Amino acid sequence: MEKYSEQNQYEVLTKIFRALSDKTRLEIIKILRDKGGEMSCGEIGECIDIPKSTASYHFRTLREAGLTRTRKESLNIYVSLREETFEKYLPNFLDTL
Repeated sequence: MEKYSEQNQYEVLTKIFRALSDKTRLEIIKILRDKGGEMSCGEIGECIDIPKSTASYHFRTLREAGLTRTRKESLNIYVSLREETFEKYLPNFLDTL
């Protein structure tokens, strides 16, 4: 059983590191960390000046890695950090950005 949980942890870490291996996604995480709460996808997109379709891809990658959560309200989608993921797998990482 221990081997299974270790294997699962490696899969989680692989997703996290793949998500963090992109400059734009690191910028998104830094923006969210500096904001200290949630922001709309449009607000974040304006901060980093990327097309909406590109931003959607990055938001999905971060969400699937468990680094962010999204919330839909009417036509707007809001993104926030899942700090518990950073604390568990990458303690103090957010302080390095």
